[in-house]
Amino acid sequence: MALADDLERIARAAHSRGELTGVLPAELVDGTRVYLCAYASGDWLALGDDEQPLTSRQRVHTAAALSALCEVAEEVVGDPSAIAPLPRLATNAYLDALGAAARRAEQAAGIRGPSPFGAALESAFQAVEELASQVVARHLTPLT
Repeated sequence: MALADDLERIARAAHSRGELTGVLPAELVDGTRVYLCAYASGDWLALGDDEQPLTSRQRVHTAAALSALCEVAEEVVGDPSAIAPLPRLATNAYLDALGAAARRAEQAAGIRGPSPFGAALESAFQAVEELASQVVARHLTPLT
């Protein structure tokens, strides 16, 4: 099943809990898919591929942080469509691909030394962490 189909399926499952404003897909290092569902109320719900809410605080936090880092990286790169078509799945491999593309562009521009891409990600760390903490704190089901 294509990611777009998965996103539609997850959105239908999540819609029963409130007005859905978006679904952010992420894949953890172990291959687990997590769909972060954002609601107009400011609440969040992390669903697995089985459409069931996740119960692990750590997994929800990791998925939210990975999604946010990929968003920041995409903003720095500018046009990530050459790396992956829409919709995109937030993964460590995708984040690495964005970093490699940024580094190639930096080298082509004659930038040596510290990477502006790396600096941008580093400067966003606090905001990424705050978002991940908010997703955990505003999760609609209990996390352990």
